[in-house]
Amino acid sequence: MFGKKSWKEDDYVFAIQPDGEYTKVIVGIVTGVEDSKIGVNGIIINPVGLKNKVSQGKAGPKSVEILKNPNYTNYVLALIYRVEHENFTGVLDVNSDSVVRIHKKIHSVIDGWVRESLPELINNVLSLSDGSEKEQAKRILKQRMDTLYDKDLKKYLYSICRSLKILN
Repeated sequence: MFGKKSWKEDDYVFAIQPDGEYTKVIVGIVTGVEDSKIGVNGIIINPVGLKNKVSQGKAGPKSVEILKNPNYTNYVLALIYRVEHENFTGVLDVNSDSVVRIHKKIHSVIDGWVRESLPELINNVLSLSDGSEKEQAKRILKQRMDTLYDKDLKKYLYSICRSLKILN
């Protein structure tokens, strides 16, 4: 991991916290550094929707891998389904906790994705049968997409929606 000299306030972090068989993820900003400990302020994410899919046998080995060993490049796949999140303010030890520095844009995409309730909107579209309710869910998702200010988040969301074939 990284020593004291490489961490500084205002760095962005992606950290993994064990949660039974799987993990939760912390995405946040470093608020202080002392020796190998960093103060972090952000959110902690529990991908309950993907955990449910795995427990029902409706997800493959890649989904299990994301739940057990997430990283910032594959984690958005866990955010397609319902998530629970709460604010996180705590101290992580970079020598013993799984913590990596991430770019501000990656932080903005993951944090924005969760705070804008995009997992719920996407899950609504994916879980409904074809018909008027599904079309309404698509319209709501599209309206939310059109009102996003963060260009990176908007671009990434459009890309995911195209790959899931939920935009017509």
